[in-house]
Amino acid sequence: MCCFSRPVDRVANTNIFARSGKEGRQFLVYSMTLSAKEDLAMILPIPVPKESKDDAVHFINLEKYPNFFADMLKGFPLPPTRARDESKIAAGAVNKPLPVVEVGSFEASFVPGVKDFDRLDDRFRLPAAVWDQLPLYKDYGFAVFKLKKGAKTIHPMAFDFPRAKPEKIFFPTVHIHDGKVHETAMFDHLLFCQRSESETDPILKWEESTQPARFFMKIDKSEGLLDPDAHCYKRGIRGRQKNEDILV
Repeated sequence: MCCFSRPVDRVANTNIFARSGKEGRQFLVYSMTLSAKEDLAMILPIPVPKESKDDAVHFINLEKYPNFFADMLKGFPLPPTRARDESKIAAGAVNKPLPVVEVGSFEASFVPGVKDFDRLDDRFRLPAAVWDQLPLYKDYGFAVFKLKKGAKTIHPMAFDFPRAKPEKIFFPTVHIHDGKVHETAMFDHLLFCQRSESETDPILKWEESTQPARFFMKIDKSEGLLDPDAHCYKRGIRGRQKNEDILV
């Protein structure tokens, strides 16, 4: 789910990478191109176990690997025309304040539940009425990234989190860009993942990389996000689609 605490002029070229981690956790990397007139937050609901602690999410700094997704595309050779198109994408009571972590060029916080948003600055919250329209997320936690105004490509935002349902890889793809929940939304996404040997269900509509990740990714800069010996999978989602998250 990609939602913003303030209106945005444009969001495009979204890239998401996901991989299962140890002990039921999941890695997630997110990048996009954004244009906004004021400081705001991008909020990613994530399916964590109930009553997760404030430090349940581990944020990972990829500031030194801004080309994470550009390199990822190298694992999927394409005809020249299609390659050019995809390369464009590969960009009341006083509560205790939530911890804020410096992660490269932005700040990040983990919000354990909807009720904890009042522990964040007003600029970085969504109205409570929005969550009333999304009962699915009442038990979710939220990774919140505080972004500066202007037009820019955000270097990849990465973290790992404990999953309520470790058997599935989760992609946050629901859109809220104007403070409202719509049944459909315009997508401009490339999704990538790696799978463990225990994840044996077939991935339909996904393309497999021609080689393991170590042949096209800078493993030394990936901060443990990648399995160097595993292949990657890719799926493009574009145009108007049902506004929902994706599980694999």
